Amino acid sequence: MRVRPFPLRTKLVLSFLIVIIIGGLLSLSFGSRLVKNTLIDQAQAKVKHDLAAAWMVFKEKLNDIKEIVRLTAESESVKEAIKENNKDTLLKYLCRLREENGLDVLTLTDHKGIVIARTRNPEVIGDDQSQDEIIKWVPQRGVLAYPQIVCREELIKEGKDLADQAYMEFIDTPKAAPRPENKETNGMMLKAASSVVDERDNHLGILYGGILLNRNYEIVDRVKEIVYKGEKYKGRDKGTATIFQHDLRISTNVPNENGERAIGTRVSKEVNNAVLVEGNPWIARAFVVNLWYITAYEPIKNIDNKIIGILYVGMLERPYIDTTNQVMLTFIIIASLCVVLLLVILYFSTTRITNPLQKMVVATQKISAGDLTHKVEVSSKDEIGYLADSFNQMTADLKAANEKLIEWGKTLEKKVEERTKELTEMQAHLIQSEKLASLGKLAAGIAHEINNPLGGILIYSHLLLEDLDKNSPHYENLKKIVKETSRCKDIVKGLLEFARPKEPEMTLIDINDIVERSLSIMERQALFQNIKIKKTFASDLPKIVADSAQLQQVFMNIILNAAEAMDGNGILTLSTSFNGSGTFIEVKFSDTGHGIKEEYKKRLFEPFFSTKEVGEGTGLGLAISYSIIQKHEGTIEVQSQLEKGSTFIVKLPLKKEME
Repeated sequence: MRVRPFPLRTKLVLSFLIVIIIGGLLSLSFGSRLVKNTLIDQAQAKVKHDLAAAWMVFKEKLNDIKEIVRLTAESESVKEAIKENNKDTLLKYLCRLREENGLDVLTLTDHKGIVIARTRNPEVIGDDQSQDEIIKWVPQRGVLAYPQIVCREELIKEGKDLADQAYMEFIDTPKAAPRPENKETNGMMLKAASSVVDERDNHLGILYGGILLNRNYEIVDRVKEIVYKGEKYKGRDKGTATIFQHDLRISTNVPNENGERAIGTRVSKEVNNAVLVEGNPWIARAFVVNLWYITAYEPIKNIDNKIIGILYVGMLERPYIDTTNQVMLTFIIIASLCVVLLLVILYFSTTRITNPLQKMVVATQKISAGDLTHKVEVSSKDEIGYLADSFNQMTADLKAANEKLIEWGKTLEKKVEERTKELTEMQAHLIQSEKLASLGKLAAGIAHEINNPLGGILIYSHLLLEDLDKNSPHYENLKKIVKETSRCKDIVKGLLEFARPKEPEMTLIDINDIVERSLSIMERQALFQNIKIKKTFASDLPKIVADSAQLQQVFMNIILNAAEAMDGNGILTLSTSFNGSGTFIEVKFSDTGHGIKEEYKKRLFEPFFSTKEVGEGTGLGLAISYSIIQKHEGTIEVQSQLEKGSTFIVKLPLKKEME
């Protein structure tokens, strides 16, 4: 029995359908992995940034304790009470300070380390603290502040309530590493210590204080408030933070199955090995108590650089998985609708193709039968006439078909361009997000490393200024040191808040004064010795509403870039004026340097982009400047010619009153 072949239309429809289904399945598979990986990568980048913020809160609290202990140790009241051996006055004064500053411990030893005043447990004195891992280094290294594991015996000396607060029985936790113990009796404390010395540098004693982190939720709740702002997902907090003592949760807002804080639970074995054993950070998904989180862990180390615990932040993984599933479900629905629509289009398209072919087959069959006299006339209404008309119209039909194909091609190109633009914008957004996350971490490190020495400079400059006669020739220089140091701290703070820009502190200012002040600071540098400065300032400029410190930061950055572009030898021209419409004030900075390549102009204000040699620049100066000017509703324009120089034009709106 001969099998009847498939009609041409069926073959076409089946062929296209197979291609569509295979292509759709491949697209869905690739799209699913791409979307999931993209979302998880974004989440991991965010949680890494969140961990940096958590460290800021943790170290800020440690520095607060350090400052309280230092200032108390420098108090004249404490020194006099020690000299006069007035223990009652000393104890009352220290007790009041401990309560006012919320410390759990504030204890004073003599110069040999023997306790002479213990504010929380006054009856227990006379014990030797000289071998304490922090206290023993104080005479050589000054004021110290570190996390520390405090044994139960020492906690009892400070107060039995502290020992009870630190005591925890382990709660069975899935995926945790086995431990022979079933309870923890020691505690983790943020502890600071400072020498007490008199005016002759005689060592009078050591003051130490701290807070016990066990069951103290101040730090973790502050991290949760600052970083995650109380966001919830299906009734659960999206973000959590935890402080571990070794692998034990001693301070956390991770909930257990009952919705209570999961105190006494332990970290998973995988994280334990990576962080506590190997000492490496962990940024990945992890099983936390009873749910999967996208997490970041880093070890907490004591003064001897030994790992004593872990700082953790994490976000629920479920929202990202649900988002991925929702996106893919949407893709599947859209793809299914597209397949149905394409089948309908294919049906009608193949009908238009096969019907003329069938008529042509009928006509050719009649001719092949020997009817050579049969003429194909256009006017004929039968099959042969239709065939003749089809042949006669072949050229026109091909042309029409070609035009349709061109139109389809243009439509397809347009769709491809639109999709390419969307993907490019998405990629740019992802790159920008990663840069901002890196910048957040960089800013956190800068704030930690720079703010402390700057604070020291500022404090001692103030002390020198208070002791210096106002008629002294150094008085004005000291005032300028104090002023410029304060401005440095503001600049560091502005860099820290770059990912979350700070609103300018608007005041009424003279723009010429700001430019002059910026130039006066910069031109004293050696780089400016061979640079000729030309100034053309409009004298009739009104005052504008702006943040003087931020604008000075922008102008100094542009002036420094101009000097570096000229290699310290050339002409720097500064001018201020109205723009043509009188609605903006323009500040121009023109140099005679190397100029800027055309391909670099579009990227000048991108974070981390720099044309300087590796190690010579951070690529942040113009990005921060651009952000500041945007906040002032202004613009920065760049005009440049290679080997002729560049001109930066800062335009600021003319506002005479603060909104």
